[in-house]
Amino acid sequence: MHRNGRLFSNGTLRDHLHKKIQKITQAVDGWDPEKLLTTPEADLVEELTNDFRIVVPTLDREGVGIEPLKQGYGVAERFGDSFRVTQNTVTLLVPYSGDRAIFALRPNPHMEPGPQGSVTETEVRLVWTGQSTDHEFVRRALDERIGEITKCLDWARANVNGYNSQIEQVIPQRVHVRKQALLASRNLEASLGFPIRKRQDAKTYEVPLVRKKIKTESAGPSMDASFEPEPVLADADYEEALRVLKNARNQLERSPSLAGKLDEEEIRDVLLLALNSQFEGAAAGEVFNFKGKTDILIRVEDGHVFIGECKFWKGPKTITDTLDQLLGYLTWRDTKAAVLLFVREKAFSEIVSKALRKLEEHPNFKRRGSTNEFGTRHDFVFHVNGDPSREVKLAFLPFHLRQAGSGS
Repeated sequence: MHRNGRLFSNGTLRDHLHKKIQKITQAVDGWDPEKLLTTPEADLVEELTNDFRIVVPTLDREGVGIEPLKQGYGVAERFGDSFRVTQNTVTLLVPYSGDRAIFALRPNPHMEPGPQGSVTETEVRLVWTGQSTDHEFVRRALDERIGEITKCLDWARANVNGYNSQIEQVIPQRVHVRKQALLASRNLEASLGFPIRKRQDAKTYEVPLVRKKIKTESAGPSMDASFEPEPVLADADYEEALRVLKNARNQLERSPSLAGKLDEEEIRDVLLLALNSQFEGAAAGEVFNFKGKTDILIRVEDGHVFIGECKFWKGPKTITDTLDQLLGYLTWRDTKAAVLLFVREKAFSEIVSKALRKLEEHPNFKRRGSTNEFGTRHDFVFHVNGDPSREVKLAFLPFHLRQAGSGS
């Protein structure tokens, strides 16, 4: 409890928030380098933001309680004479949720003196003492006290909202800067020498691609100090591969007489043809290949840097089974993946909604990604089996492959 009986009077909220901003850098710099390098950046940002975010208390007026009335005696004076009087003490208990420390700090603006009261971990205690037995008078006095506290909390909330917005910008920047500094100091900026080149004869394909070498990059260290860098497909090349897949999808959707006759393996072969018409490996060979019936992959050493699974919709279990299969293939950190879902049914939008729900329900789901192509592509972040620090970027691409004469 606050000993002086006055809330919002022990230091300024502004100074408190300023000091917490300064501690962000100390917190990031104090992290173990291995933890910072082996944990996904988004997870680090989320953890630190949760630690530093402030929740201004909210009073629960519906849950207000009262302690049993206490009677005592006091001394009153009238016309110079002192005499003993009966006094009633009413204690109101107001539950709250939020950070207790806010009750001690003076917001801007503020009231002088601060409202009377004391605070425990779960409730605000308001005490009224007097001779009156008029319950309306006592209730009004306590309501006024609650109103004063609410006003102070509203002022504090306005101050804290600016702080919470600021840390959402400061924390990602600080985490990224330190992580990049650590990577640079360990000389992990260089690529692993797995080039994929754009074919010289790819001009005839309508997807515009920048002429450049495509290569894998280092994904960061493992928990072992003597780590081997793990190859991953560069983000830009992942996006280019997805653009090729989406263009091939568009062509198939516009050709129901062809697409309606193809099975999973045949559609996969069409997609492989499109991809390998655009990219080539270091030895001018095909860089995209397959292992099973329905997958599309780029394999390096003993692992995959990209894998796509092609499946026809056969109900929500299709998504669960596909994810289990796909995530079972992946072991490296920060691998890229795609789920290519083929839908014959007319209720395409309804099926896509069901599929998205199943994706988010999977135990390896971490968060939704960002995309500007709502309805045609949905991005997700999953983790490999048994290790939340090893993330999989997954693009979900639904194909509406109607059969000729089936209608829209």
